[in-house]
Amino acid sequence: MNKIVKIKWYCAVMALVVAADQIVKAAVDNMLTVGESVPVIKNIFHLTYVRNSGAAFSIMQGKRVLLTLLPLILICVLFIFLAAKCENEHPVLKLALSFIIAGGAGNLIDRLVHGYVIDMFDFRVWPVFNVADIAVCAGCGLLLIYVLFLDRKEKKSEEQHACGAHEVADERAKEVTDERASL
Repeated sequence: MNKIVKIKWYCAVMALVVAADQIVKAAVDNMLTVGESVPVIKNIFHLTYVRNSGAAFSIMQGKRVLLTLLPLILICVLFIFLAAKCENEHPVLKLALSFIIAGGAGNLIDRLVHGYVIDMFDFRVWPVFNVADIAVCAGCGLLLIYVLFLDRKEKKSEEQHACGAHEVADERAKEVTDERASL
């Protein structure tokens, strides 16, 4: 597959994540009032409509410009890296970046359109979150797996391949030296 076809798959993943995020947020916005909480599993999981004008865990409340520009820059940098530099990288890295980009984009859309992010998933012992947050966390988890396990295997494999190539070159050089010595 060529580079453009490959990146289209990851763009499709990003589009699906952003669409799911925006659909769920629109449904919550249409069906619940701000602050309303509907138990799905009583005292364990509720749908709670929260408007978060801050970042994760509601930090940086009211810093709209910073919370808009920083994610926008990060999304652009990650997308350019994914599109331009990741052609030969492991699919897990590409998927991780796709989830992070999509999650960031989903929340950025909210900030640009509403001035706040709509959150709804409430496990009662954790801050309320949304689909975009899940995507960012899943992407970070995949990135961690890539860094801890997959990237090391690839580097080790490359080193072994390089060592093997050096051994073949060393053997050939020895053969040439032996041939010259016998002349």
